[in-house]
Amino acid sequence: MNIENIKIEERFSQVCVWPSTIVGKEKIKDFEEFMMKEFKTRVQYLEEIKTFPDKVNGKSDPETGGRNDVFFAVHDEDVGKFAIPRLAVGIRWIEDVLSKVNYNQKIYPKRVFDYMTWDPCPKKGKSKWIKYKLWIGY
Repeated sequence: MNIENIKIEERFSQVCVWPSTIVGKEKIKDFEEFMMKEFKTRVQYLEEIKTFPDKVNGKSDPETGGRNDVFFAVHDEDVGKFAIPRLAVGIRWIEDVLSKVNYNQKIYPKRVFDYMTWDPCPKKGKSKWIKYKLWIGY
């Protein structure tokens, strides 16, 4: 597992998570070509992360964890046309995966929160980051 996030190329700002998917380092180019062919979407493969086990009463549940999830970034110009088709195969925006509502079990390393991107609140100006990088506008 990587100890730090992969650098995201310019104009690839929306990170996605594809749960239960294996690509492998030798198939990165094939994955990016597949996404272009099937979804007409330019992507940058970032990494694969095996999930941590769930915690039950503060202890790791050995029956959980170990699922391989693929993290990749979508080109800014392709986000709109990818938004709906991705749902058919279970691809999620990282912001949805890591939202306070959905992220009850800490199954990823804390560093993946840095993959999240947020736009400033258009009415109130600048955004402010708070614990776990959840966004609120000031």
